[in-house]
Amino acid sequence: MNRIDNENDHSPPAPVRVCAHDWRNLEDAALCVLGTSDPASKASYSHQAADAWRAGALTTAFIRKPPQRPARPVKPEIRRPGDMPRRSKGGSLQGRIALLHAIAHIEFNAIDLAWDMVARFGKGMPKAFLDDWVEVGDDEARHFLMIEGRLAELGASYGDLPAHDGLWESAEATADNFGARLAIVPMVLEARGLDVTPSMIARLESAGDSASAKILQVIYTEEVEHVAKGKRWFDWHCENTGLESQSTFQAMVSSYFRGALKPPFNHEARLKAGLPADYYEPLVPSAN
Repeated sequence: MNRIDNENDHSPPAPVRVCAHDWRNLEDAALCVLGTSDPASKASYSHQAADAWRAGALTTAFIRKPPQRPARPVKPEIRRPGDMPRRSKGGSLQGRIALLHAIAHIEFNAIDLAWDMVARFGKGMPKAFLDDWVEVGDDEARHFLMIEGRLAELGASYGDLPAHDGLWESAEATADNFGARLAIVPMVLEARGLDVTPSMIARLESAGDSASAKILQVIYTEEVEHVAKGKRWFDWHCENTGLESQSTFQAMVSSYFRGALKPPFNHEARLKAGLPADYYEPLVPSAN
């Protein structure tokens, strides 16, 4: 579980540079992030792309399709969700590392989910849409690096443990449907993070790991706005296509989401993100 280093060299490996910095437009930058496998480099390019966009250095030409799957490092080993080991709910060091590793994997995937949103659906969209998802990509890169840094302090690293590919499977399922992508990724998957993160923070605090708890608190606070962005653009999409938002959300979740929405829900955080209970509670399977 610890880092495996050269006996005499404990420095981290140099980032793998896979694309030049001759980005002409936002699509170039997004495809660079998606095409980078090394986690540190992917996060770095995400930050650099966001900085370049905010500085007005990139135009908005979209003429290429993003890859079906983004570039991935050799580790972590990817397993089916059902083959993943059960995580301990205790406060042991190994249990906390496993929890943080799982979160790092989510945040690593979230970098690509944000930039895939830009590259796949950005053509013809308002600048405000591009601003929002560039900002999300920037946030997710920072979240990943925060968790990876904390793992290093605990003697571990992203890639030490297996992970599953459920997040990207949802991206593939919604690759051709903008509304479904918004419904499933920010409004279901990220909203689920709002439900479960407070208990994770409490568990870490109980274990005396306030450093990890503080990082999760930052992520939790910022993920509320990510869900809100998804809801705003889902409403915009429905309005522009003549659809009713609530019923369309429920239909898309029923069609595109594998699994079921499970309580308990963090109603307060979801409502703060603009997601009222009558959107998602009807999707909970009946006890009968």
